[in-house]
Amino acid sequence: MGLFLLWLLFGIGISIQVVYLLFIFGKTAFSSTKTNSSVSDKNLEGVTVLVAAHNEFQNLKVLIPKLFEQDYESFDVMIVNDRSTDRTKRLLEEMMAIYPKLRSVTIKYTPNHVTSKKYALTLGIKVAKHDVILLTDADCIPDSDQWIRKMTAPVREEQKTFAIGFSGYAQKSGFLNNWIQFETILTALFYISFGLWKKPFMAVGRNLCYRKSFFMEAKAFKGLWHIQGGDDDLFVNQYANGKNAAIVLDPAANTTSIPKENRKDYLIQKKRHLHAGKYYASEDKQKIGFFSFSHALFWIGGIGLLIYFGLAQSWEHFLVVFGIILLRSILVTIIFDKASKKIQGSNTSKTIWLLDFLYLGYFWILGTISHQSKDIQWK
Repeated sequence: MGLFLLWLLFGIGISIQVVYLLFIFGKTAFSSTKTNSSVSDKNLEGVTVLVAAHNEFQNLKVLIPKLFEQDYESFDVMIVNDRSTDRTKRLLEEMMAIYPKLRSVTIKYTPNHVTSKKYALTLGIKVAKHDVILLTDADCIPDSDQWIRKMTAPVREEQKTFAIGFSGYAQKSGFLNNWIQFETILTALFYISFGLWKKPFMAVGRNLCYRKSFFMEAKAFKGLWHIQGGDDDLFVNQYANGKNAAIVLDPAANTTSIPKENRKDYLIQKKRHLHAGKYYASEDKQKIGFFSFSHALFWIGGIGLLIYFGLAQSWEHFLVVFGIILLRSILVTIIFDKASKKIQGSNTSKTIWLLDFLYLGYFWILGTISHQSKDIQWK
């Protein structure tokens, strides 16, 4: 009975995993989608790049000049200075003297009934000059001078409400950074792949575009004010669909963030991200849940079978199970590598197979902690 159960777990796990890897994630890995603007520079619709910043003096000092290197005629930049106690306000005053298209609004306090970042974004969007809003974070840098043009093209030219882009993390040495790169690509495989299948369910606020008019019509973050985080993925989860959302799959449309450099800061960040997932629509929870559940079944069943056949010295059966595990590891490596090239124009880590195995503990342990946590904060 125990052997039958292990084979059942292993069989169900590998069957669902193959569907995800080849047919769902394969949509991204083998996609030929690329965003091209067809509008003359003389007729470009205005864009407001919006950044909510709390004590981001050092990052803004780098970001603001980079934003004004964009090859786009009609845009301005709105920085929402959210209760900063560093030199952010003085920096913005100095920068506005240099860059006429830079604007700012300062928040001195946040009402008790709302979360700080949503409040900051809402005020920034309300006073934005243009209807097309392009969101990023203070610690992000556009990957090319075509970022604004490419990220906003679906909204400006295709009458889409949402344009969902990718934001990666800078490559650094060390295991933590390798893990961050793996987890970022895996997350992107979910939201980009389902988006390409016309089933969008999340996005990252570090690279997201939508219209101010839609945001105001939806009454901002109605129903989401009490949730810490979710100003990006939950807003998209609530309103995006296959008709009004587009995926921007082009390395030139990406942004790159500064990665966390210690486990404590990283875990705080991921707790906030994973916590928002509990508020997804049931159908969208299943998109991640089926993958993670089948991933667990595959490894639990596979390791159990290897131990069973090893102890029984049934080496033929042992090699069959090991061969299936090896083939899946090769498939994971191929899919991740091809997807990474499509998404960010670079290869993934050579230790993807190991990181994939470690995901088993990461998702179920940190996911459970995040789901139950009540001390989630933005800044």
